[in-house]
This record gives sequence, C-alpha cells and structure tokens, in this order.
Amino acid sequence: MTTAIPVITANHRGASRLRGGHLWVYRSDLVPPVDVPRGTIVHVRDQRGRSLGSALYSSASQIAVRLLSGEEISAAQLPSLLRERIASAVQFRRQIARDTDAYRVIFSEGDLLPGLILDKYNDVLAMQALTQAFDREDLRPIVLDSMAEHFPQASVFERVDPHIRELEQLPPRESQLVRGDRSSTIFTMNGVRFHFDGLTGQKTGAFLDQRENYAAAARYGHGEALDCFTYQGGFALHLARVCARVTAVDSSRPALEVAERNEQLNRAEHRIGEIEWIEANAFDLLKDYATAGRQYDTIVLDPPAFAKTKRTVPPALRGYKELNLRALKMLRPGGVLVTCSCSFHVSEAEFLGMLGSAASDAGRHMRILEKRGQAQDHPILLNVPETAYLKCIIASVIE
Repeated sequence: MTTAIPVITANHRGASRLRGGHLWVYRSDLVPPVDVPRGTIVHVRDQRGRSLGSALYSSASQIAVRLLSGEEISAAQLPSLLRERIASAVQFRRQIARDTDAYRVIFSEGDLLPGLILDKYNDVLAMQALTQAFDREDLRPIVLDSMAEHFPQASVFERVDPHIRELEQLPPRESQLVRGDRSSTIFTMNGVRFHFDGLTGQKTGAFLDQRENYAAAARYGHGEALDCFTYQGGFALHLARVCARVTAVDSSRPALEVAERNEQLNRAEHRIGEIEWIEANAFDLLKDYATAGRQYDTIVLDPPAFAKTKRTVPPALRGYKELNLRALKMLRPGGVLVTCSCSFHVSEAEFLGMLGSAASDAGRHMRILEKRGQAQDHPILLNVPETAYLKCIIASVIE
C-alpha cells in the first residue's frame, strides 16, 4: 500500500522563490491549513495547483520547506535519491580536495541535501543533522550506510548542537560515536597537522572552510605575525612555517591548549617559527598593543560571526571596523592584513566598505592582493545566497 504524500501550498512569494532557484519556503509563505507530520517529505504546489517539486518539511523552523527535487517523488524513492546525492557529494570532494585528508563531505543545501552536514577528519567522520528530516530514524541509517560504503575504514561521530535541536523541537541527545571505535584522530591540511576530538571544539571540530585561506595567508605572510581569534591555531600554525615569530590570541583556554598540542605535533616534524599563545580578548589586546606602538608584518583577523541577523549588521560593521582600524595602525609598510568575516548578513560590498573606511581613518593606502571565500568543499549554490557566507580579504600596506 502506497502512503499518500502530503501536499503543501506556497503563496505567490514562496512559489516565486522556488522558481527562481532557491530551495527554501518560509512558514509565512505557506497557505494554511498546514497539518503535516514533522520531518516528512511533502509535495509543494502553487496556489493554482502547479507542482513545484518535493521537499522536506519542518514543523518548527521558520524555514518550513527545504526543496529536494523539482519532481514529485514518492516516499519509496527518497532513500535512493539520498544515496545518489551523497555519492555525488563524495565524488565531487575527491575531485577537488588537495593536500588534505580533512574536508567537508556534505554541505547541506550546497549538495542538495538540506539539513545535513558531514565532515571528514582523516579516519573520523563528524555528522550533524540540522533538521527534523535528517533526525528521522529511517533516514539516519541511509546516511550512515552510505558513509560505510564510501569510507569503509572511518568511524562516524555525531556532533549535536543543543540549540539547533531546541529550535527544531527535537528531543535532547548527546554527541556520540555512532559507528566504529574512534572519536579522535590527527588530520592534515596543507602539510600542517592537527588534533581532532569529536567530544570538544566548535562546529564539527575545526574550521575546514578556512583551509584554502590558511594556505593563501602563508603565501603572503612574513616577518612577525599576529593572529587574532586563533582558536586551535589554524592560521598561526600555517604562518609559523614562513614567519619568524607568531603571536596567537584567543579568549578560550581549552582552544589554546589544543593549539599548543598542535604546535608540538608540527614542531616535531618541521622547522617552524616561535609561537606565543595568549589567552585574551582580542579587542582589548589590540587596543593595548596599538597604544603601546606594537608593530607587525602580518596580522590575521578571523573573528566569530558578529551579525546573526540583518538587524545586527550595523553594530557588526562597527565591531569589524574597530578591529581592522587597530590592526591597520599596527602594520609596518609592506605589511599584510588577512581579514575575515563569516557573517552571511554582512555582504562582501559592506565588508570592503568597512575596510576602506578603516584604512582611510588609519591613514593607510591598501592594495588588495586577493578576495577569497570559503573552501571549495563548501560549495556555493547559485541562487541560494545563504550558501556563500565567508569573506577573506588579503591586502598589503603600500604606505
């Protein structure tokens, strides 16, 4: 017996959004009544009854509908579709991942698997289910079995974000090892080695989206470097291979302890410069160092997202400007600034405008060397601007 697929109707705005290539319909763009079991597959239609495709439904999120396919598929077809999408994502990474055994295997909407994140750290995979659908007991095994097929030697660790589960109205769950016997390992990016422990850290473990920017920073870095918001030492350890001395700052003591372990891991195998790890608030430290007249040849600013919503963009830009203004005043002539924003709501144009204003206030002329974004394993889906979030500007001081 075939179970009927629920039908959801999108209003003109929601339908236009899907026809324009986006994958989301917000709850405010659904035509009531909507009485659909959470996490289920639905068929989406416009108000004239024309098909818009098949989607995964959330009964809690403001993003109520995440499109899976432009065709109307059945529940029986869903497992094979997911397996095909996962296989395609894996193949794409094997084509583009270079000089690393750590990369994002599945990037949610970027791989047409909305609500699923999966990262590879050498022989450990870290999985996150961000929606009700991928938390379903019949869909989770499809993901796990696919990973066993494509990465037979890897353990799988599920990393749980309690805030996400609360927003999706999912029952509490602890982060846990769901396949294999390892939740920790050592992985390599651009020849630099790092510890991974699934039980600690942010995101799914490390900032893989910066992997290619780490290598770019090392191409331009020189002399004495300052790395603010270093976390577990991503930029600092790459710069230490080309800089004589690196000062790396973070407010998290546990993160710095991992960074120090990462330093020892690399110092045993490579000649790297001196690294000083400092536990401090980067805003306060930059203020103190600028006042003291400290000078550097390379400065990295990689803060957390300052703008979580559109409403917080103005104060976020003020925060970015404060950081960059102080950093620019501390750069020697010919010095290099690597400045980043992972706030989707802050556009590249706004970020560049902020940087230009900071340079003007600092009395510095800056030459842009590179405008960069997230690593290729975090693909940007055309017509889904939310998949493009990371900005990384590398610039040098002319005078």
